[in-house]
Amino acid sequence: MIPIARPWCGDEELEELRTVLASGMLTQGPRVAVFEQAVKEVVGTRHAFAMSSATTALHLCLVALGIGPGDEVLVSDFSYPATGNVVVQTGATPIFVDVDLNTYAMSADDFGAKISARTKAALVVHPFGLMADIKSIKDIADRHGVALIEDAACALGAAAPEGKAGALGRMGCFSFHPRKSITTGEGGMITTNDDGLAERIALLRTHGGVRKDWYLSFLDAGYNYRMSDINAAVGVAQMRKLGALLAARQSHAQRLRSLLSDCPLLTLPFEPPGRTHTYQSFVVLLDAAVARDAVIGALRARGIETTLGTYAMHSEPAMTSRYGTNTSCPNSARLARQTLTLPLWAQMDEHVLAEVAHHVREVLTAPPTRVSGVAQ
Repeated sequence: MIPIARPWCGDEELEELRTVLASGMLTQGPRVAVFEQAVKEVVGTRHAFAMSSATTALHLCLVALGIGPGDEVLVSDFSYPATGNVVVQTGATPIFVDVDLNTYAMSADDFGAKISARTKAALVVHPFGLMADIKSIKDIADRHGVALIEDAACALGAAAPEGKAGALGRMGCFSFHPRKSITTGEGGMITTNDDGLAERIALLRTHGGVRKDWYLSFLDAGYNYRMSDINAAVGVAQMRKLGALLAARQSHAQRLRSLLSDCPLLTLPFEPPGRTHTYQSFVVLLDAAVARDAVIGALRARGIETTLGTYAMHSEPAMTSRYGTNTSCPNSARLARQTLTLPLWAQMDEHVLAEVAHHVREVLTAPPTRVSGVAQ
């Protein structure tokens, strides 16, 4: 089976792990600090805080801003549900914002239309390694006093004319899950240029405690959202490869583009001028008549692992049971139904790329189709 993703790990990661295990410092320690510095230099912010996951990073951003019951948070609807879940967990209400069909990223027009007097923050997703139209969204957010948080889970190294992903909102959040461009196994990061928020994050990340002589003074009811030195050690080695990892992904993505350029019933990923796509995932859009889930099954039967792009959060039971079914995000709903993620990872070679493209082309030459919404 050709997998969707495969982390690039080897001797450098093993050596970093040996060093940490031999040191006896296994929780948050010196390798975390080195990892934070490496990410901070790439993103271009004054502060970076390693976290146990991107989900805990997103949650802590909202807590640091004081988001709670009675507040509304605008959220890119086409996203993994963690982006909406963290809003629910603060007691605030997520307001789902539709996305652009070309970029899969938050629509600035729908963003502006859904701001209310209760809107306190926004979680803007950079999908699959491509930055959203951050300038337009930030201009609207600034006019209304809305705090912008970048969900850059997939977008380490992505850029727009305005700057790097994770450096343009009040805070940015990254993921280091094994499907991301670099991995720590599990882990995340918060980046920010806001000194006050940085102080608040540092406090809340570690139980709300501040060291005083040989003990801690607990100033707030914080969380244990720390990253261990074991995870950070892998991240330190991975960051040394970041340039090569991103270059390989981008090269492979262009090769897939070439191999699939005239493939029927398929729209390739869009790259707006001036935005650097890191291709954390290679996500295509299938024609409305194609039964996407049946295509996934057909490709897996041929040894090619594929899956959906991601979810339309507003339509998931966890959200409809709380907020009803009246949310209007038609583009997100279409993308959740018709996007397809193809294999893409740094170590792929021409043979593997050609095999993926060959089977995609064959399946889509006579694809399973929908009749009245039912796959045939």
